[in-house]
Amino acid sequence: MKHEIIVSPQAREQFHGLSAYDRAKVRDAIDQHLQDRPTTESGSRIKRLRGLRKPQYRLRVDDVRVFYDVEDDTVIIHAIVDKPHAAEWLAEEGQPS
Repeated sequence: MKHEIIVSPQAREQFHGLSAYDRAKVRDAIDQHLQDRPTTESGSRIKRLRGLRKPQYRLRVDDVRVFYDVEDDTVIIHAIVDKPHAAEWLAEEGQPS
């Protein structure tokens, strides 16, 4: 089943701030992993975040992290940040459970 992908305004802005190479890799990873199997944990690629209510999941794409939630058949992307800023973003924007 295909999931609808919704990108928040913040994530859209972050996406456009990436290099063209990283944008292409992130777009491909979203198409490959989040449309069909967004909750399937796979090694270090998709990880369910513990201790957080939002975001629920992280998708790793090289040095970029995509933070998202899954609600029914919809994937909501909250942020697309590089690895050095991921912990900072989670500390500011993450909602503890």
